[in-house]
Amino acid sequence: MTNQEAILQIRNVSKSYPNGVQALKDVSLTIPPGMYGLLGPNGAGKSTLMRILATLQDPDEGEILFDGMDVVKQKEELRKTLGYLPQEFGVYKGISAEKLLDHFAVLKGITNKSERKDVTEALLKQTNLWDVRKQKLGGYSGGMKQRFGVAVALIGNPKLMIVDEPTAGLDPAERVRFLNLLSELGENSAVILSTHIVEDVSELCTRMAIINKGEILLEAEPIASVKDLEGKIWRKISAKTELAALERNYQVISTKLLAGQTVVHFYSEEKPAPEFHPVQPDLEDVYFSTMSGFLGKVAQQKEREVLS
Repeated sequence: MTNQEAILQIRNVSKSYPNGVQALKDVSLTIPPGMYGLLGPNGAGKSTLMRILATLQDPDEGEILFDGMDVVKQKEELRKTLGYLPQEFGVYKGISAEKLLDHFAVLKGITNKSERKDVTEALLKQTNLWDVRKQKLGGYSGGMKQRFGVAVALIGNPKLMIVDEPTAGLDPAERVRFLNLLSELGENSAVILSTHIVEDVSELCTRMAIINKGEILLEAEPIASVKDLEGKIWRKISAKTELAALERNYQVISTKLLAGQTVVHFYSEEKPAPEFHPVQPDLEDVYFSTMSGFLGKVAQQKEREVLS
């Protein structure tokens, strides 16, 4: 399998749970090599899709292909080229990183002791854990545990990496180290980054999808989606007591407290009122505009213009 061939195709995938919750509704995506962001709030369906792609659950309907392999029907084949870092990654606290990584390498089929030693050494160095390889995992920080999880996921040089909410709970320095590591992985594999943190996608991903309530609302290049909002995002600093009236009269996409005042962002094709000021949009504006339904309308309009 070459890097150019490592394309993941998700076609019309749906999934419901016994409690009646429909976690995924007719999801279709094409994911090329590189970093791909799946962005959405908690409960949007991201983790369900990640578990299906990681062969831990089956969809009710739909088809998933990775380089021609049927992910649902050829689970064992896919697992040979899959790396998965789940949202909750448990470790054995009383064992060293070096010993546990060696154990996982055995489970992955690397039975030759010399080869296994080379693999574990290379992975510990790649994830910047070599100097603490003898330390027990119970003493690792959150960021170190996440990097150890990546080391485990990288055993066997996977061509598909699935990373679910990797930076939640990390301090700023650990987050930067972790994102730098993920960006390196995207050079050789298809890496799916599932997150509710807009900045993670903004800093890493060349393509993204926004998902909510099990449905894909937007699929785009982050840079292009930001450009589509130029001239359409406006800002006003207001008192909190004004907010209800603003939401009634204008298309409010987000509010943020700043020094005791409320900074409100609006979506509008034209200047809504004299006291509104234009804002250079960013991916957060794309996210909130999409979640509010405004950017979806823009995308549909562009599609109609292309077809007409």
